[in-house]
Amino acid sequence: MISDVLASAKEKMAQSIEVAKDDFQTVSAGRANPALFQRVNVDYYGSPTPLQQLASFQQPEARVLIITPFDKGALKDIERAIVNAPHLGVTPSNDGSIIRITMPELTEERRRDYVKIVKDKAEQARVAIRNVRRQAMTDLDKLSGEVGDDEIARAEKELELATKQAVDGIDEAAKKKESELLEV
Repeated sequence: MISDVLASAKEKMAQSIEVAKDDFQTVSAGRANPALFQRVNVDYYGSPTPLQQLASFQQPEARVLIITPFDKGALKDIERAIVNAPHLGVTPSNDGSIIRITMPELTEERRRDYVKIVKDKAEQARVAIRNVRRQAMTDLDKLSGEVGDDEIARAEKELELATKQAVDGIDEAAKKKESELLEV
């Protein structure tokens, strides 16, 4: 029973790290990257649809991204969704069949803003990990009548170690993204 609680907590912590890394990819580092558009939803025939399902992406140059919609009728909706996406800060241009996006050079101020966004996302991930830890501790406390106190104490130490490793993993990913953002 203790091993089930620990395994579940470790799995949820690993998922939190992966979600945080995916979130970090949605922050622009001045290079065109299709991952920036992961969270963009297009109002396609009245229902929000992820952009990745409506178009293909090509990157002919480092700062240029070409979006080719599968349905040419969705071109204006895709363009509107990209303009309205607050985290992108890009202006798309279309020629009637494709949308061309040129990523602007990042100013020092914009880079600092992006670093703040990354730090905020990292803190949200750390909070999620601490919530997983708190839930696992509660589950371990519920087992106190069924198993020995020594086993619970060992499990709590193992849980603390797993929590520290998960938080360190998020911190490492955040530092990597920050250095990528501040790189000129």
